[in-house]
Amino acid sequence: MPTNSAPGSAPEVEYHPFPVKTSLPFSAAVRVGHLLYVSGQMGTNETGTQIVAGGIEAETRQTLANMRAILERHGSSLSRVVKCTVMMADMSEWPAMNRVYVEHFPEHLPARSAFGCSGLALGGRVEIECIATVDR
Repeated sequence: MPTNSAPGSAPEVEYHPFPVKTSLPFSAAVRVGHLLYVSGQMGTNETGTQIVAGGIEAETRQTLANMRAILERHGSSLSRVVKCTVMMADMSEWPAMNRVYVEHFPEHLPARSAFGCSGLALGGRVEIECIATVDR
């Protein structure tokens, strides 16, 4: 649903909700012009209510699968990601997270920032947000 599309004004903005009804107070993604901003994704199951079992590697794999699904639903892909921000509950798990992360970006590595935090929602180990390009 565009909120600004007048010629010569600021870029068109579209807010994209999650595909299932949720009480989360944010959009799954927001498109501004040719950029898609994807909210932080976690290694949650298909209902988004539980973190997958298996530790940091399984969570990272699921996090990136969740991100890929949002990107593809809105006309982008992991190959079009230009920036990621990675938040981790324990930076000592960085090498294991990074091994899985790089598998998902075989063509190019996006710009990236990362930081440790004192806790993530649902007791997760990793959360990743991204910015990707889209056609329109």
